[in-house]
Amino acid sequence: MSIKKTTISDVAEINPRLRKEAKPQPDKIISFVPMASVSELSMTIENPIDRPYHEVQKGFTAFQRGDILVAKITPCFENGKMAYANNLPHDLGFGSTEFHVLRPREKLFGKYLFHLLREPFVRQAGEIKMKGAAGQRRVPANFFADLKIPLPPLAEQKRIAGILDAADALRAKRREAISQLDALLQSTFLTLFGDPVSNPMGWEVKKSSDLFLVTPRIGTATPAKGKGYLVVRVGEIGQSKIAFERCGRVEISQEDFKKFQLQPGDIVIARAIGSKNQLGKASFFTGFHEEVVADSHVMRLRPDPTKCDSCWFYSLISSDRGKILLQKAGGATAVQFNINGKQASSLNIPLPPLELQHHFTTIFKSIEKQKAQQRAHLAELDTLFASLQSRAFKGEL
Repeated sequence: MSIKKTTISDVAEINPRLRKEAKPQPDKIISFVPMASVSELSMTIENPIDRPYHEVQKGFTAFQRGDILVAKITPCFENGKMAYANNLPHDLGFGSTEFHVLRPREKLFGKYLFHLLREPFVRQAGEIKMKGAAGQRRVPANFFADLKIPLPPLAEQKRIAGILDAADALRAKRREAISQLDALLQSTFLTLFGDPVSNPMGWEVKKSSDLFLVTPRIGTATPAKGKGYLVVRVGEIGQSKIAFERCGRVEISQEDFKKFQLQPGDIVIARAIGSKNQLGKASFFTGFHEEVVADSHVMRLRPDPTKCDSCWFYSLISSDRGKILLQKAGGATAVQFNINGKQASSLNIPLPPLELQHHFTTIFKSIEKQKAQQRAHLAELDTLFASLQSRAFKGEL
């Protein structure tokens, strides 16, 4: 079936201004949405903050319930950070200036546009159009304004969105199952070892430098350009398993490869990032079928297996309480939060007996096996969703 196509600017407003008559009273509560509140996994707004209008009326991007938010800055755009703002507690919202706002008009159903913008080809095309210096590249507003989209009748848009919503809900259930296993793992850790910040069990405290085989290493500053070694960036870490399918590639010398190479048992942490809550998010490297390195926003930690178990140390440092150790040690600049090698080596680590750490690792591996099964089911659902998505926008659904 042939579907009429039109540009987004014909059926939606791009970055609409807050109209004078729509401005609320200074003390009116609105929904504030920082970049960190938009989930890359679920593509939803999580934990919006109630703020009075007078605190956010300058220096932030205005939007309203029913708008679509799309991160415009690298690497958030490439990672698919966007949300359909249909679940705002308040009619009006403000958020990061790094959001583009798309507001559907009467001929365009918002959820239909949202699903369309999630198509991989949109991110690929947008990445080509990005402007700016390395690390600060952004997708311009006119990319979305000029982007041509299929526009079936409104009733058909709603039907398509409904099918995709149902498929997406199945994926959400799998993600929730994985999240519950993560919570079980953290609970088990706290039961066995206690809070790593307050150390209620009185374990001997060691400096983290005493537990590392080598000094913490910051990754390569060479930007990923599509060739060479697989490179892990902050967007690919934060879960126990690194998202290798999203990794870029970097061309570096053999000498640099040896400096930045990851080995099984290494832990990679976000060491420079725009959100304090995300500083120190970590993943555990168990190996991969090709060589892997880390980039400059990532730090590699390599525990000494004769002193501490890598799985245990990863679980400590990636736990909600363990991340506080990193965040307390780190610093901040005008644009980001960071931690350097010296700071990462000065952490006070409550160290339980190695035998107890190994016992926890047995539990860790069992739960990770269950998570792997859930991820496999999720991957099947992802494939189904992608197929439905592609067929829907070709008029084949």
